[in-house]
Amino acid sequence: MGNGYTVAVVGAGMVGDRLVAELRRRDFPIRELRVLARSARTAVLAGETFEVGVAEPEAFDGVDFAFFAGTEGEKGAAVQLAREAISRGAVVIDNGSDFRLDPDVPLVVPEVNVGAAEGHDGLIANANCSTIQMVVTLAPLAREFGIEKVVVSTYQAVSGSGRGGVDALENGREDVYPKPIHGNAIPLIGSIGEDGRTTEETKMVRETRKIMDLPDLEIHATAVRIPVHTGHSESVYVELDREATLEEVGDVLSSAPGVTFSGDAEDFPTPLEHAGDSGVHVGRLRVSGKVVEYWCVSDNLLKGAATNAVQIAESLVGVRV
Repeated sequence: MGNGYTVAVVGAGMVGDRLVAELRRRDFPIRELRVLARSARTAVLAGETFEVGVAEPEAFDGVDFAFFAGTEGEKGAAVQLAREAISRGAVVIDNGSDFRLDPDVPLVVPEVNVGAAEGHDGLIANANCSTIQMVVTLAPLAREFGIEKVVVSTYQAVSGSGRGGVDALENGREDVYPKPIHGNAIPLIGSIGEDGRTTEETKMVRETRKIMDLPDLEIHATAVRIPVHTGHSESVYVELDREATLEEVGDVLSSAPGVTFSGDAEDFPTPLEHAGDSGVHVGRLRVSGKVVEYWCVSDNLLKGAATNAVQIAESLVGVRV
């Protein structure tokens, strides 16, 4: 593969756009880049014009890596086509939720469990956006101090709902959310299960346990949609296994891969300033004995989706993660 890989991006929505941008920005070794969707058309992604092909089995002939954009692309595409792509020799990295909890499919956040990708059988799942940024911050705490309990409240951008969510905020579209999003906060992302949790909250619980290999970790999540275009924020409460000082926790977060930590209480990250940034930003750190509290922010379309997916592929070809 000295001349690079043949890469397919399935889905020409917001995440598909960011996937193309991240593949280019990070100089992933590409010989050919195909964009596939439900119908053939001309589309501009990340400033490039593509003749979009139809996502059908034959379109994956010769493809080395197939990135499925998940709910931001053609819904259900990975369920219908992932195995077809794999049978033709591709490694599929799926941004959707269909395979994340399948025990035979690795669920990978490279800063946390990059080794899990090596055990793939052609398919690797990309985690939920709100889960990704949380586990990037939790993993270094778990390694250094051990963790017993997590309570998280999310403040999630409308771009997590795709272009429809952005249209709801910018143009007042009324069929995306159960209540108006403009000037509001909606504590309902997904549908409500029998236990009272929404699907988004359940994803955060189950995916975190799988990624961190802590099946019994106590996690409580409340997921809220807010009128922000891009960038999810989270308020995180953690109970450690042992006591720690503010300095100790700050040192761990400062050296954690993928994390930018601000030790200045008044220099806190916000989604507005970090939209377009592929990292996870932490501030407002408070530590009292075994209790750690902090605020974290990340671009949900980048580290929460496209960047993480490209990092997974990078780990498989031996380039930067």
